[in-house]
Parts: sequence; structure tokens; C-alpha cells
Amino acid sequence: MARILLAEDDDDMRRFLVKALERAGYQVSDFDNGASAYERLREEPFSLLLTDIVMPEMDGIELARRATEIDPDLKVMFIT
Repeated sequence: MARILLAEDDDDMRRFLVKALERAGYQVSDFDNGASAYERLREEPFSLLLTDIVMPEMDGIELARRATEIDPDLKVMFIT
């Protein structure tokens, strides 16, 4: 099963995406900021990083940069 790390600061959008992705059969770990998502990524592997671009603490661009330093094969998709 593909594991998705979701970083989205908009609560409604994050809940919607989690529900839709889980219904599609994905395992989702979700966070409301880039810094928390990054900490989780350091602890365990994911198949995809799905991240908002504008977020508090660490934006999606910086999160993607750091994430691909940890796992160069990580797929990244930006949402806005």
C-alpha cells in the first residue's frame, strides 16, 4: 500500500484529502505545517509527499527540498 505524507494548513482541505485518499486505499499521515511533516518524514519512509506551497513554519517548497535530500526517490506533488 502506498503511503502518503500530506502537509496542508487548511483544515477543511486536509480533512477532505485524507478522506478521499483513504477511500482510494492509501495510507495517509497528515500534518498542518511543513515542520511537523518533515519530522515525520525523518522517522519513516513515504511513497509520496503531497504538500501545500504556502504554510506556516516551513513552506512546501522548503519541505520538498529537505524531503528529497532524505529520500531522493520520493515523489512530490504540490497543491495550492
